[in-house]
Amino acid sequence: MANEKAQEMANLSSQICNQISSVFTKPTSPYPPPLDLLVTELTAISRNRNNSRIFLYGVGREGLMLKAFAMRLFHLGLPTHLVFDMTTPPISSSDLLIASAGPGGFSTVDALCSVAKSNGAKVILITAEPAIGSCVKHATDVCYVPAQTRASDNGGGDSVEMGERRLLPMGSVYEGALFVLFEMVVYKLGEVLGESSESVRARHTNLE
Repeated sequence: MANEKAQEMANLSSQICNQISSVFTKPTSPYPPPLDLLVTELTAISRNRNNSRIFLYGVGREGLMLKAFAMRLFHLGLPTHLVFDMTTPPISSSDLLIASAGPGGFSTVDALCSVAKSNGAKVILITAEPAIGSCVKHATDVCYVPAQTRASDNGGGDSVEMGERRLLPMGSVYEGALFVLFEMVVYKLGEVLGESSESVRARHTNLE
């Protein structure tokens, strides 16, 4: 029984991981590969870290992925802030805002990207819907992640459904892809910056 349960979990986890990894096999043209775009822009910030800062924002589960990303960017020694934190400074022309709007637009993301743009900051919009999204007009660069979101999940069938229920409902594919993308970025960025496991660990909080 224990072996059967373990195999069931292994099979289910494999299906979920395969569905998320398939996102990264899809072409993103005319937009640059998301990994390359984020590593390039964050490397530029790192070279001017005394004057430039990174701001991140997302709603719902997308926001949770961006919070996890912000934590790792801080561990890499980059000046990182989450929008709406009490200690978030004003954004300026030397800064970078990374915002996510999987379905293409949220009112808060629209507004924040507009504010960042009006203050001269660079804006990277992460989205699955660059062609129809309302936030794109504020973006300096578009980080295209071609994954299913809540807006595109119309309940239609695919090859990985569990009965009549979708294996990864609503925006789960996009959100899972964000987590994987951000882990890839952290790994590659760590290489570029020459960060060791020890230096990253040394920046982890001890207030826990």
